[in-house]
Amino acid sequence: MKALVNDRIDVRISREHKELIKTASEISGFKNLSEFIIFCAKTEANRIISENDRFLRSTEDKRIFVEAILNPPAPGSQLKKALLNYDKFNGDDNNRS
Repeated sequence: MKALVNDRIDVRISREHKELIKTASEISGFKNLSEFIIFCAKTEANRIISENDRFLRSTEDKRIFVEAILNPPAPGSQLKKALLNYDKFNGDDNNRS
């Protein structure tokens, strides 16, 4: 059963891009350019969503990640110690506070 077509996307592209996409569509055996564009856009959208969900599965995971980026916690004692050890290893005599 075919999907009901009830929406539209209008896109302006250069002639060169259109010819490139048209050639790829013909080589791939699609009936028309729209079918090829929908196939490619849907495939890429699914890949992006799948890749994103692999790392941050839930909305809560995403919220925690963004919160940590925007408001990182202060370094703890172990991280401060690791930084001092790193500086010693690299011969950096600057004291960090």
